Parts: sequence; C-alpha cells; structure tokens
Amino acid sequence: MGCKTISILTSGGDAPGMNAAIRAIVRASISNGIKVLGVRRGFNGLINGDVFEMNIRSVSDIIHKGGTILYTARSPEFRTQQSVLKAAKVCGELGIDSVIVIGGDGSFKGARSLSKMGIPCIGIPGTIDNDIACSEYAIGYDTAMNTAMEMIDKIRDTAQSHDRCSIVEVMGRKCGDIALNTGIAVGATAILVPEVKYDIDKDIIDRIKFTQNIGKKHFIIIVAEGLKNVNKVSKEIKKRTGIDSRITILGHVQRGGTPTLKDRVMASKMGCMAVDMLIHGINDKIIAIKNDKVIYMDILKALSVKKHFDIELYRKALNISI
Repeated sequence: MGCKTISILTSGGDAPGMNAAIRAIVRASISNGIKVLGVRRGFNGLINGDVFEMNIRSVSDIIHKGGTILYTARSPEFRTQQSVLKAAKVCGELGIDSVIVIGGDGSFKGARSLSKMGIPCIGIPGTIDNDIACSEYAIGYDTAMNTAMEMIDKIRDTAQSHDRCSIVEVMGRKCGDIALNTGIAVGATAILVPEVKYDIDKDIIDRIKFTQNIGKKHFIIIVAEGLKNVNKVSKEIKKRTGIDSRITILGHVQRGGTPTLKDRVMASKMGCMAVDMLIHGINDKIIAIKNDKVIYMDILKALSVKKHFDIELYRKALNISI
C-alpha cells in the first residue's frame, strides 16, 4: 500500500458536518494503518507547517458539533506559485503522501495547484451555499436550510401578530438554493434568487396585492444575499402597498449549530470514500453527489462544470405560494 500518511484540512467558510467528515477520515485511515496529520487553518496551516498528528481519540465527541476542529481560513496567499511550492515542500518534509481538502470551489483550486506539484489530493464538498457545480449536495447545506427555516418560522409569528411583511435575507451569494428551498418550506409569498431576474411589480407587489384580496394579511419574502437589495424591496413594499415591512438578515447563524442527520451521514460517507480512493491509488479527484449517489470526478473537470439551478422547482414554488 503506497499511502502511508494522509493530511486533512478544512478551507474557506465553515459548514456543519465538517467535523463528521474529519472523524470519518481519521478513523478510516487509522483502521487501515495510515497515519493522519491534521492541518490547522486551511492552506495557511500547510504553508506554515501548523500540523499535528491525530489519533482515534482526537475525533471523539465531535460528530454532533458545528464548525471545524481543524479551524479554517481563506488563503489568498495560496494563489501564488511561491506559496504552493512552500506547501509542497512542507508535505515532503513531513512525509505527507496525500491531502484531503474539505471546502468549496476555491479550496478545490488550491488542491488542484498542490496536485500539480506531485501531492495527490482529494476534495470533499463542504459549503452551506451548495454552490459547488459538480455536486448536487455539499456538507452543511441541509443544516443551513433547516436553521433558516426554523428562524423564519419564528419571524412569521411576529409578522402575523402585526400584519407585517417580513423580508428575510438568507445566505447564497451566487447560488439561490437556500433561498428557493427555505422559501418553499416556509410558504414565502415571493422568493428572489440570483439565477432568475425579477420584476418588482409582477413578482412582489402584484403577488402581495393578490393575496391581500383573498384574505392574507402577513407576508414572507425570501431574498438570497447575493442580490443585495433587501432595503430597496422593503421601501417599495411600504410605498406601494402601505404594509409595514421589516428586514431580517439571518447571516452567520446559518453556518453554525448541530449538523443534521443528513449532513452527518453524507459527510461520513464522503470521508470514508476519500480514504478508500487514496488506498487504491485514486487521487486528484473531487467527490460529488450525483442522482443521490456518491461519485468522483477529475478536479479539472469538476471545476469546469456549470452550476444547474432547478428552474422547474422555482416555478412550482410560485404556483403554490399564493
């Protein structure tokens, strides 16, 4: 068996379930006689040699915890050839055979750069935005949606008490998946996402007025953060309908908290698969979910895939939100 020492790092934004993936990687590796090194704070830790050996007990009682025990960071420095060479040198000095990177597209670009230096890498998708184009699902996405849904349910109580319109901004810079699915789950009157151009008259004001005429007195509008327009929407609703509207930005509350069963199980499956791939000499791949099955694809191909937005689900959401 060629693989003797695996290192793990988490990069970019944290996501609930990352700890479950770390746990699976550590225990699957050790059960196969492979040494595991944890890298603190992403690629920055690899550049600076901030590495420690992990054992079975290193990952006890973490499967239910949000965040990442390895900490994480965004590393603009790793975009430079000098830093990639330094990280590859550290891997050589520490005897690291392979690196498993848990993160998003930016993290996978880092993994691709490292693999070019001869360091075998495997990428595991972990981001609450679910914006990794090659995969239908990313670790943390389910937890983030459930957190958003729970918060919006609470907001609805006060909106209903005051006959208000609540405009709720959820995460998702270029990806409207959280907005779309939580919007359906909470029965939002309107859902605004980056993938679909909206008309404030037709898609918001007219919908509010129509539902007013059939007896509805409180409203929920879900907006993906990438649109950066919650203030404009709020002012227009107040101006055009007279309804008192309030803005709630959920922000980083969506990143934290106990991961759901789905995130724990999917993270564990991906972590075990990453180790198994490295044992069998399969590397420089991204693990992905396709048609609910765990697969893998070449890093370069994975990074070239275009993100698919479920427009049919979006249309159905409009039909049932009156």
